[in-house]
Amino acid sequence: MKITQDQKVEFDEFSRACDLVEGYFGETIDDVALHAPVSRRQLVAVLARAQLSGRQLAIEGLTDDGEVVFQSNDETLLWLDGGFWNDMRGRHHLEPDEGRAAREVHRRLIEAIDGDVSHYNRERDPFVLIERFDPYE
Repeated sequence: MKITQDQKVEFDEFSRACDLVEGYFGETIDDVALHAPVSRRQLVAVLARAQLSGRQLAIEGLTDDGEVVFQSNDETLLWLDGGFWNDMRGRHHLEPDEGRAAREVHRRLIEAIDGDVSHYNRERDPFVLIERFDPYE
């Protein structure tokens, strides 16, 4: 399955990524999808694509492009510089509403952990890289 022009994954890997983001973000997906002009299913697929691309970018030094808010064996929460979500929209040919909804899911989770976001961080892109990739472990 081709998820970007330069990245292919097996369908079962994409399916696992969908299960992973559903399990990880949980009700936040429902809350955002309720108020966004995208379906829950669409939002899960966008979040899964972002996770797969984020994993690839992590190998290439994603954490060098921002500030790590929290890190554990299970996740890394980041405020990124450089238009991460704009890049995701371009890579995955996302509609603006899809990109905004996915960004909002990530923002809500980081704000829940990091507290009130300063004005400086509002200009940065939130991203949660889920480290435990196999949701069945």
